[in-house]
Amino acid sequence: MRIVAELPHPECKITIFSMNQKFLIKLEKGAYEQTYKLSEMDMAEGVNGVFKVLDDEFMKTVSERFKQMRSDFNNAFNRYENQ
Repeated sequence: MRIVAELPHPECKITIFSMNQKFLIKLEKGAYEQTYKLSEMDMAEGVNGVFKVLDDEFMKTVSERFKQMRSDFNNAFNRYENQ
């Protein structure tokens, strides 16, 4: 696996990897990660096409998902602590 790009973003860290003819898009915020895979064959523009997939609408859903992940984990951890 090799790093193809790292993108600056105010909401999270974005790293794009290349592995086994796939692009892996890894988004990190604190202790939480989201990873998406795309076939390199589906991206006619290569990594530049991946950049276009990461549009504002997608990044809004990523941000909301991070909030939901944090909430889900906090709820689970609180249930554990209150056993």
